[in-house]
Amino acid sequence: MGGSGSTRRVTFEADENENITVVKGVRLSDSVIDRMKEPSSPGRQHRGSGAVNDEELKKRIAEELALERARRDSEAQKKRLKQEQTYVRDEFGKLLERERISSNEHLTRAILRERAATEEERQKAQRFARQLEEKDRELKKHDAYYKEQLARLEERVKPFFSPFNEE
Repeated sequence: MGGSGSTRRVTFEADENENITVVKGVRLSDSVIDRMKEPSSPGRQHRGSGAVNDEELKKRIAEELALERARRDSEAQKKRLKQEQTYVRDEFGKLLERERISSNEHLTRAILRERAATEEERQKAQRFARQLEEKDRELKKHDAYYKEQLARLEERVKPFFSPFNEE
C-alpha cells in the first residue's frame, strides 16, 4: 500500500447489525490496530451500542493509510538518497582516481621527454668537445708545419741576407 503505486481495491462492508465495519484488502500495522482499539474520545458520535460511525471509521482508516504510505514513501526516499549519495561518492572517487592516473602519466611523459632532451644535449656537447679537440690538434699541426716551413725559408734566405747584415 506504500509508495509502490499498488492498485489493490479496498472495500468497506457493514454486518447485519451495522455494529462492525469490515474492511477488505487493507493491511494494517500493529500500531494502527492498537490506536483503533483505544477508547474513543468524548467528542465522537456513537451508535446505540457504542461503535464508531462508519464514515468516521472510513476517514480514520484513510488517514492511517495515508500516514503509513507517507512513512513508507519517506523511508524509500531516504533509501534512494543514500544509494544516490553512495553512487555519487563512488563515481567521484573513480573520477579522482582517473585524474590522478592521468596526471601521473603526464608527469611521467614530461620527465621522460626532459631526460631525453638532457641526454641529447649531453651527447651534443660531447660531440662538439671532440670536434673542438680535433680542430685544436689540426691547428697545432698546421702551426708546427708553418713554423717548420718558416725555419726552412729562413735557412734558405740566410745566405742572401748575410752580407748585408755584416756591413
